[in-house]
Amino acid sequence: MKALTNKALTALVFVVSLPAVAQMDHSAHMAQSAKTPATASADAMGDGQVKKVDKTKGTVTLQHGALPNGMPPMTMAYKLKDAAWLDKLKAGQKIRFATDPADGGMTVTNIELVK
Repeated sequence: MKALTNKALTALVFVVSLPAVAQMDHSAHMAQSAKTPATASADAMGDGQVKKVDKTKGTVTLQHGALPNGMPPMTMAYKLKDAAWLDKLKAGQKIRFATDPADGGMTVTNIELVK
């Protein structure tokens, strides 16, 4: 019976505290995604390596470190602003690239091959 009372009391405390948590300032969570073009310029280049070129989908999979737009290091597929780049890129190439902040950095807008 005591265990049931403790569980009920814990549940009551949790339910009562939910509105306070919901009203907290969550703006810090949005700081990375809310960058303006002034702070996340399309001209800011990041370093990456081409992992895969998919001409059918019109995407390139890049492995990269942290990007100037705040995106953490990862490997992901990006759309390309210029489809002609699909013929110039090959798996294993090292590149510098910029993404479009208007679409959340999902489109590569500029590429430089690294020698």
